[in-house]
Amino acid sequence: MLPRLSPLLRNSPMARAVSRATTPLPLPTLLPATTLSCLHSPSSLSFAPKPSNFNFLLLTNTGLFNKKFETFSQENYRCTVWASHRGYRKVRRRPEAARRSKEKDLELSVSICIEEGLPNDPEILSIAELLRLNVPTAMKLAFDSLKSSTFKTRDEAIADVGGFDSIELSVMLCNDEFIRKLNKEWRDEDHATDVLSMSQHVPGLDLPILMLGDIVISVETAARQAEERGHTLIDETRVLLVHGLLHLLGFDHEISEEAEAEMDKEEGVLLESLGWKGKGLIQSAYDAKTTINHHMGSSDDRMKEGSLRFYKPKFSYIFCDMDGTLLNSKSQISLTNAKALKEALSRGVKVVIATGKARPAVIDILKAVDLAGKNGVISEFSPGVFLQGLIVYGRQGREIFRSNLDLSVCREACLYSWEHRVPLIAFSNDRCLTLFEHPLVDLLHTVYHEPKAEIMPSVEHLLSAADIQKMIFLDTAEGVAMNLRPYWSEATGGRANVVQAVPDMLEIVPPGTSKGSGVKLLLDHLGVTVEEIMAIGDGENDIEMLELASLGIALSNGSEKTKAVANVIGASNDEDGVASAIYQYAF
Repeated sequence: MLPRLSPLLRNSPMARAVSRATTPLPLPTLLPATTLSCLHSPSSLSFAPKPSNFNFLLLTNTGLFNKKFETFSQENYRCTVWASHRGYRKVRRRPEAARRSKEKDLELSVSICIEEGLPNDPEILSIAELLRLNVPTAMKLAFDSLKSSTFKTRDEAIADVGGFDSIELSVMLCNDEFIRKLNKEWRDEDHATDVLSMSQHVPGLDLPILMLGDIVISVETAARQAEERGHTLIDETRVLLVHGLLHLLGFDHEISEEAEAEMDKEEGVLLESLGWKGKGLIQSAYDAKTTINHHMGSSDDRMKEGSLRFYKPKFSYIFCDMDGTLLNSKSQISLTNAKALKEALSRGVKVVIATGKARPAVIDILKAVDLAGKNGVISEFSPGVFLQGLIVYGRQGREIFRSNLDLSVCREACLYSWEHRVPLIAFSNDRCLTLFEHPLVDLLHTVYHEPKAEIMPSVEHLLSAADIQKMIFLDTAEGVAMNLRPYWSEATGGRANVVQAVPDMLEIVPPGTSKGSGVKLLLDHLGVTVEEIMAIGDGENDIEMLELASLGIALSNGSEKTKAVANVIGASNDEDGVASAIYQYAF
């Protein structure tokens, strides 16, 4: 199993960051997480048959990763690492002839690291395991090439590796966000890139160890480039590895056209010798007629299918409203929103619906995009907060809270509806009840997917049918604002609350009930803290939920009161605001 690396660490697709120390660097002694057998192959460098250590480490023993580090416990990570410092005294090298008189055993110490921001994706773990085998082979062939070839433009600070007892190299896999920060810190270029090389070799310092340096690869950028170039992610990762390794060995395509041609040729030679697919990075860039901007990462890259798998979730739960939020102005869920929810679920994030709709209506809507059922967002066995009065379902879909409207308020609302011929819907468990037919009543079923309203013969029949959790008056937006809301805000007299989710509906709910209180009840039931959740909404009935969450996102189509309390204003519900929020803030 591979441990994680703490956030520390970024070269433009065709550049490198080289940090050359001027004084000896202290090197941390690390407890190896795993010791594996060495890779042995005959060459002009003699690799001893004794095992060499290829350590999967939380921290690498090179200067860049030594810049800052943390020690993690096994509660959160798969290994514990202790770090201490050891010094190397300067030693007098034996004369060249003496060194050549005896075959040299050269130990390669390779650290393959996975930055902690990457999830436990099986493909990433597989690539890391392959790199454990591939990197020493690539190093050996590259060293052989240095001895057997003459280069006009290469920096020869590293010449004869046979003069060292061991060579250390670290390779790190990360996502775009991480490499972008590193690129900004080390090169003052605020964009993501595919590979960075950081040399830690100190010319003239007489040490038994060659600290070759660090290669940092963004698997997210590599995945996009692999798709563009028609090969696999491991193929692209190997191409980037070769590019980064050659930079550490003194090749630099940026200094001149001759240097670029020389490095380009060496990339091709090395890839061919290794039997790896793909052209060198320089040649691939020319073939695609790309520029540096072509590789720059942006938040939009996260909206590409599969991109989120390179990010660990920032939140355990997403609480999401339906009308005006997950649903667009046509009361439909877009394929983009559906895809984002599925990708969040695939990353282990639990999505909980918090809505004024009845649970059957939500199941019916999400079933159309394959998000209902055991492995979806909603089912009869999933948690949820339903603002019908307030009904909260906990583990296994078990009801943990229910509040009903005061019977006197229900009676007055029914009489008002009958006398003024203003359509009214009473929500009772999974049923909808009304007093007369009306086109707006039908729309609640055909457009908003609520259960088809049952017409009751009288007010008394409706009130005696079952307990009522919520009542909704249906009218024009003007009628609600000018007549219904002012009247019922006063008429309820503290016996009920008056709220709005959409402009043309007025909801009457039990006092003290809100999505916020429902979400709090559910969090207590599940043992989840508010720091673990983000919430997305648009209406006034979402205000307390957004205030409660660690991150509250109001869509731009939302009410001004809701946007005023939100941490972030997102895109509108007609612009796939939920998807944008997930891609930008959940990971």
